[in-house]
Amino acid sequence: MDYKDLANAIYPDAKPIEYYEEKYGPRDLPQGAEVTRFAPSPTGFVHIGGLYQCIINRALAKQSNGVFMLRIEDTDQVRKIENGVNQIVEALAKFDFVPDEGMISETEEKGSYGPYKQSMRREIYHSYAKYLIEQGRAYPCFATPEEIDEIRKKQEAAGLRTGFYGVWAKYRDLPVDEAIARIKNGDKFVIRLRSQGREDRKIKVKDAVRGFIEFPENDQDAVLIKADGLPVYHFAHVVDDHLMRTTIVVRGEEWISSTPLHIEIFQAFGFKPPKYAQVPSILKEDDGKKRKISKRKDPEAAVDYYHKEGIPSDAVNEYLMNIINSSFEGWRRANPTKPMNEFKLELSKMGVSGAVFDMVKLLDVSKNVIARYSAEQVYSFANEWAKQYDEELAQMLSDKEYGLKVFGIERGTAKPRKDISKWAEIKNAIYYMYDEKFFSLDNNFEYAKINDKEEIKKILSLYLEKYFNINDDKQTWFDKIKDLSEELGYAREVKMFKQEPEKWKAHVGDVSTVLRVSLTGRQQTPDLYEIMQVLGKESVEKRFKNIIEK
Repeated sequence: MDYKDLANAIYPDAKPIEYYEEKYGPRDLPQGAEVTRFAPSPTGFVHIGGLYQCIINRALAKQSNGVFMLRIEDTDQVRKIENGVNQIVEALAKFDFVPDEGMISETEEKGSYGPYKQSMRREIYHSYAKYLIEQGRAYPCFATPEEIDEIRKKQEAAGLRTGFYGVWAKYRDLPVDEAIARIKNGDKFVIRLRSQGREDRKIKVKDAVRGFIEFPENDQDAVLIKADGLPVYHFAHVVDDHLMRTTIVVRGEEWISSTPLHIEIFQAFGFKPPKYAQVPSILKEDDGKKRKISKRKDPEAAVDYYHKEGIPSDAVNEYLMNIINSSFEGWRRANPTKPMNEFKLELSKMGVSGAVFDMVKLLDVSKNVIARYSAEQVYSFANEWAKQYDEELAQMLSDKEYGLKVFGIERGTAKPRKDISKWAEIKNAIYYMYDEKFFSLDNNFEYAKINDKEEIKKILSLYLEKYFNINDDKQTWFDKIKDLSEELGYAREVKMFKQEPEKWKAHVGDVSTVLRVSLTGRQQTPDLYEIMQVLGKESVEKRFKNIIEK
């Protein structure tokens, strides 16, 4: 049967596919280079699962000298939101994901394999749909919603699989002249695949994460082009990934069941399918049960959540890489200063069961990431965040020179401070470094072992009178605290106290705690000497005298 008349009746102006095959020829890339894509829909916020896939896609592309694309799948015109592409681009940029090719704003793109927005590729899809119709591998289907519902009810009543297949595919064998007549009459129709698959036959597909997976062949006459002329995902994915020369498709495991359909469409064209890496979902533990992290229930599902909380994008990326490849954690310990992109991701080492999202673990990773930052970086990130989310902190950080000194405390050393896991904690971590904040709080401090008020006053008074000199180096400073301790009946070494506890009131560490608490309001802080150096002589004296004179 000749289907060309039918194809021309539907798509009279469509170019032959040879035009596009020549226009979007093979890429000039090194052997083994991976071409990957992240292809979100502009229907809402970027999901943490999307970021997870982005990390995999970018890593595979970068480590092979390939290409990472951002393609927008916007064929769902009903759910599409205003400015949705910009939201995606901006959200990804916050996590340092800038594509090599693809959309860079709502209306702008880069790369020579576009358009990278599916709604702008309608003519391309029509050309490829026309080709399938000409080959007898696709057909117009005039089934109404009522007809489809009736078919489903009959299948359910008979205990059969639901769907549009075999004898249930009502319009697959409609005579060409009748189909053309209905098209000319203005009857609504979709384009369906004329499947050649059989459910009783199996296919094997090698998945880059899961190994070989066996499926029944696809036998569904799936919709390829909707009544509005736009493609469904299944068809657009095949055409786009072929023409953009995608070598590996990284997507969520919810698409596994669609693989036989996609393979059949590729085969209908005679195209080589890309590799598939169908990655497990990110889970959340809820009342002892595991479930997929939810857009509706879980605020941490949206990537903007991490920005608002002040969790550095580097930390989120590293945590997700831990989920992707458990060997990353060991690599990071061995390479604490190397950029993450030097780690070689291996899909074969990915777990196939979904990883549980652990906020405690994420914050632990974040502490380590922030610990690696320079004072300049911490100041810059914290200040940027504060300007958007915490006006009081932004005011505190208005003096950059002093802010850099504050963030420089116990930083850049072999064992840097790890008391900050997100920018939202910064204010609480540094408030005592600002006199106006420190003195506005209740100074009824808890002093630990030495807590007698008069004894505390005696320690502070003698320290100011005899031992305090802001110009002392660290060793001299600590030696003086030892001398102070000994003069007041405290062991100058902890080991001395442990050997003869009955001889001493306490030890030098307890005396240091008195100084620390009086100066900061806390029993645990970063390096006390560095704190005093940043505060300066006047502030130190003022704080000690405030307690002495109470």
